[in-house]
Amino acid sequence: MSKAQHEEEEQGEVFLDESDIIDEVDVDEEELPDADDDDTEINEEPDDSIHIFTGHTGELYAVACSPTDPVLVATGGGDDRGFLWKMGHADWASELQGHTDSVSSLAFSNDGQLLASGGFDGLVKVWDTSGNLKCTLEGPGGGIEWVKWHPKGHLILAGSEDCTVWMWNADNGNCLNVFSGHGASVTCGDFTPDGKTICTGSEDATFRVWNPRSGESIHVVRGHPYHTEGLTCLSISSDSNFAVTGSKDGSVHIVNITTGKVVSSWASQTSTTEGDPESIECVTFATNFPWAVSGGMDGNLTIWDVQNSSPRFICNHEEGVTCLAWLGASKFLATGCCDGKVRLWNCLSGECVETFKGHEQPIQSLSVSSNLDFLVSVSMDGTARVFEIRNFH
Repeated sequence: MSKAQHEEEEQGEVFLDESDIIDEVDVDEEELPDADDDDTEINEEPDDSIHIFTGHTGELYAVACSPTDPVLVATGGGDDRGFLWKMGHADWASELQGHTDSVSSLAFSNDGQLLASGGFDGLVKVWDTSGNLKCTLEGPGGGIEWVKWHPKGHLILAGSEDCTVWMWNADNGNCLNVFSGHGASVTCGDFTPDGKTICTGSEDATFRVWNPRSGESIHVVRGHPYHTEGLTCLSISSDSNFAVTGSKDGSVHIVNITTGKVVSSWASQTSTTEGDPESIECVTFATNFPWAVSGGMDGNLTIWDVQNSSPRFICNHEEGVTCLAWLGASKFLATGCCDGKVRLWNCLSGECVETFKGHEQPIQSLSVSSNLDFLVSVSMDGTARVFEIRNFH
């Protein structure tokens, strides 16, 4: 081997002239791997959202859309922070500072003027819509499970892990009443839509009806034929007469608020041969139809005919259903799921009419904008996403 040949081999250079070409092949560029692909296949899931809020640095637990401003949204999560932000205005956000533990619940007053945030630090904070702190409501000895506003005024109700429920005047910060009687964390509760009564559900497997003024318990619903395990969720009918409750025991019950009697009971649709029933995570009454709806960790959305106490439709999901939101007074209902998808259902036909993708982890909460054009979902993936729903009214 000559010195020149040796050098050429060292450098790895090989020169071809025209006579060395045997054949030319056309290569479709789309089939070529990108240089930066690094030999790993990336399966990009489609993202159907029109706005993503990424201000949080942890899991998100709560979302609330303003009842009066169609683009104003509040979100809260495991980073101990809340944010007010606007859909389509990526440059505007106001941080709600001061909680020292996860922000677990959020609610706007019905006039849209105030926002309440509840934290696992046991505090409820009241803000204006610019994110200025109006007052901090103290008292509960455990984390706040939920916050609700009186339908007609600035009264706030909150349930705590310390078995108590508190009611404050949000305008002056005064405590108006403490409701004691539950034997475990108060996991769900609300004022009746007429504002005259309070209903609460607890980890102690009981449902209680309270007089807001006196603080006394009017009814305690417990034992057969009611839930055998802790309550996870409740919803009150628009006429203030009935409450629907869901539980870890996989059952759904409807209670007459006036009499304290259980009027309907539905067991888990999951077969008992599969072991323990899966928890019901969310329940709600339809506004304009005689239906109650429940979603659970068995992956089922069940649309119940209240008048006949029977399921109209059982709508299957790939994984557990964690949250629900009616699209106004329409026949359409949104479900948030452990598979990270938001699905829209026509509850008249039981059909899934839309699936929104984008989240990478379970969805924790849903809220619909006041003009019914947008749905906001928050997820354990640390993002809030906005989806367009104006075709489903």
